Amino acid sequence: MNNALSFPLPFPKQRTALLVAAVFSAITSQAVAQQTDATEASSVIVTGTRSIKRTVSDSEAPIDILTSRDLQSTGSGELATVLSRLLPSLNFPRPAVADGTSASRPAQLRGLSPDQTLVLVNGKRWHTSAVVNVNGTAGRGSSPADLNTIPISSIDKIEVLRDGAAAQYGSDAIAGVINIILKKGADGGEVQLGGGQYSKGDGTQGTLSANFGTALGDKGWARFTAEQRNQNETNRAGADFRNPLEPLYGRVNQVQGDPKLQQTNLGVNASLALATDLELYGFANYSRRNTDAAATWRTAYTTGTTLRTPLYPNGFLPNEAATNTDVSVVGGIKGRTDGWRWDASVNYGSSEFSLDVTNTVNLSLGATSPTRFYAGKLKNTQTLANFDVAREIELAGLANPLTLALGAEYRRDQYEIGAGEANSYFGSGAQGFSGFQPSNAGSFSRHSASIYANIEAELSKQLSASLALRHENYSDFGSVTSGKLSGRFEFTKEFALRAAVSNGFRAPSLAQQNYTISTTNLITINGTSQLVDTGTFGVATAAAKALGAVPLEAEKSRNYSLGAVLQPSKNASLSIDAYQIDIDNRILYSGNLVLPAALQSVLAKQGVLVGAARYFTNALDTQTRGVDVVGSYQIPLSGSDKLGFTVAYNHNDTSVKRVADNPSILTQNNLLLIDRQTINRATLATPKDKFSIAADYGFNNWTIHGLATRYGSFVSPQNSVTLDQTYSANLVLDVSASVKLGKWTVSAGVDNLTDKYPDQVTSTGNLNSGGTLPYSTFSPYGFNGRYYYAKAAYAW
Repeated sequence: MNNALSFPLPFPKQRTALLVAAVFSAITSQAVAQQTDATEASSVIVTGTRSIKRTVSDSEAPIDILTSRDLQSTGSGELATVLSRLLPSLNFPRPAVADGTSASRPAQLRGLSPDQTLVLVNGKRWHTSAVVNVNGTAGRGSSPADLNTIPISSIDKIEVLRDGAAAQYGSDAIAGVINIILKKGADGGEVQLGGGQYSKGDGTQGTLSANFGTALGDKGWARFTAEQRNQNETNRAGADFRNPLEPLYGRVNQVQGDPKLQQTNLGVNASLALATDLELYGFANYSRRNTDAAATWRTAYTTGTTLRTPLYPNGFLPNEAATNTDVSVVGGIKGRTDGWRWDASVNYGSSEFSLDVTNTVNLSLGATSPTRFYAGKLKNTQTLANFDVAREIELAGLANPLTLALGAEYRRDQYEIGAGEANSYFGSGAQGFSGFQPSNAGSFSRHSASIYANIEAELSKQLSASLALRHENYSDFGSVTSGKLSGRFEFTKEFALRAAVSNGFRAPSLAQQNYTISTTNLITINGTSQLVDTGTFGVATAAAKALGAVPLEAEKSRNYSLGAVLQPSKNASLSIDAYQIDIDNRILYSGNLVLPAALQSVLAKQGVLVGAARYFTNALDTQTRGVDVVGSYQIPLSGSDKLGFTVAYNHNDTSVKRVADNPSILTQNNLLLIDRQTINRATLATPKDKFSIAADYGFNNWTIHGLATRYGSFVSPQNSVTLDQTYSANLVLDVSASVKLGKWTVSAGVDNLTDKYPDQVTSTGNLNSGGTLPYSTFSPYGFNGRYYYAKAAYAW
């Protein structure tokens, strides 16, 4: 593979020229403006740097800053949803009828896997979710951090580094880093009440939150957050006209939409000065989310008028009642000694997913079957100890002191699978989600240790450069070394170029290595969507080995970026950043291997009774090329009035450079481990283009906000090209207004003002389940339609 740094334009030159010219012209003629104040360009950043004076404007890599005000500019209480509207490079679909993924939805940066983005809170690594996304959704096979466990009301700002950073932060930081900075200080607070509803009359939401500070003696502070969110389900399913003999023929029996949800978040962020240069700090977060998500409708009759079960003579809709419990605690001490800044911390995080299946039946138990089952639980735990030191060093010939940073880190990961009750997996198992069996259950762990170094220097008044190195050793797959070199050259105060080159990695998660379960899934067989008992097997299990599985290796990445930054005036800015990300050994969840009788017999001898199988594998080498364009301008008007616009664009294209060899046992049985659908889901299922323009007008005590986002087309791939469906691009408009009345702020708005929906799923091959599932899970803006909301906040 050619790894040279080269950037052929990822889309036609004419379109590139027109886009850049339009944006630049808009800025220089005051037609473009920033949704945040121009002074934020000089804000000191903490992500991707160890320097104490690095700002947004002189960063050597593209970085976005989103303030708490930005995060409140939409009607959503979900952090991932808000980020998807504010960041063109972030994608957050809303899958439904997708088991655990319906309750814990993943977000993607730059079209890559959700677990290839690292999430930090106050600069400390955030733990990943216990849920493994094993259905046919965006991010299939991943188990990333769950952004929606962090309450928006606790956040001061978010820094999003759009560049590889494994050399600085370790595993996962391939697509970029999202660093969430919590509110701090003893002064002030806010209580907010908000609610809304979709224009269809469903999906009613309500949020009550409070964030406030208090003093800890005369040298410290603590800031507390409490938030309660409630959400009713939405349903955009179609009526069932498949069998005229069905008792509920012609009715809407399926549910496709957002789940019913109740979520409680509690948080604290605190600091206490022990001496002039010694500070004790800590923060913690607790989140408990209960969801009720529909599985697939079970008709009353299996064939003709043969009753499926006497317990549900009209048919039934299994419900997956999930509880997600997240806990995070970080404690540390930091200070200065002999010119060195140092920071020692301990970090614990856990995510637990527990599942009950209700309104269902185990057909193997006949008429005596229970209708509610405990299906088991998943738990992911991270424990981490870290020690950093940094200082500025004066060197002759340098414009300013260089920054030297050193550190070491120890991390222990643990993943647990807990078995469900015996009735949940006996025989055919509970319909909707068969429980985890004792043979699936277990506790798996590993540890890793790393050392790292970072040097940042201003080599001259115009040129700055940084070098980072990190070496890590994992107990389960060995060691890896990552490096990064970046630089920035300022030709004038108005124009600079920046570039970076790095290599990185992502360690296979314990979930990907060990997740094992048998469930009933919708699989397209011979062009028709059917329910099939399907097994997912950890790569070390006998079943997976019998199907050709081998131990997982780490994903290896190489990142290249080249960007230009223009700031023609103090209120205007334009950045254009091109990037290339090469990833080898990408870990994917295999295709659905519909097993012939011979292989079913092999697994049956192990006590595994399934008609299809899946496991994780190092499947692909890919190359992602793209460009980010962000332009902004603040226009001062008369008095204190302001008018601002922001324009942002992301183009992203992923291609496959190599597909791993098919295991011989599968080839002998005419099966493909990495099928066409699996490959194209990683390359075509997210929009290649996303463009947004935002406007903010402030006058007197009022603020008017508008955001128009154009989502490009995307493809829902199948194994037969004749069943692929390309979904049209769409323009979604959000508007809102707020007014300050003393200490009160009242807001109201409409998301998706023009009530846009994605194209409906084709009926070809029964991919829409007879019209009952009319919308694609890949839609980047969901399929709920127009949403009205209002908020009232009291601040002091």
